[in-house]
Amino acid sequence: RKRPADGGISATLAAGAKYWSYDPHAPEVVDLIDSFINHDMAKVMPALGLPNMPVPLIWTADFIMGDKNAGGKDTYLLGEFNCSCVGITKQLHLCGKVAEAAISLAKEGQVHLRKEAAADPVGPLPILLPQPER
Repeated sequence: RKRPADGGISATLAAGAKYWSYDPHAPEVVDLIDSFINHDMAKVMPALGLPNMPVPLIWTADFIMGDKNAGGKDTYLLGEFNCSCVGITKQLHLCGKVAEAAISLAKEGQVHLRKEAAADPVGPLPILLPQPER
């Protein structure tokens, strides 16, 4: 979680926002994580028009707290996805694990793409999607 500095409106580290992390099993976030990972994630790529593509390796989802539900629990609205400027300054201790995961997934992807290319004469889906022209 992050919260703007007292009197501020920006929740960025540079603006003095306060950041804190929760264990994924903490009661403050367990319902949000369960709902997002186990129910909503399967809808993300199809909603973006990319039903056969995996989610990016490194990305964030920013949530805004909504009203309490009928049972008095917090609700959240998805504010944005970000995979081009992921703020990891508060998680630098995880860089080694992220690098290991990236290398492992890249190796798996190379094997998968080779198999897919051999099975499909049209070829695999592109790794990078076409970018819009300015």
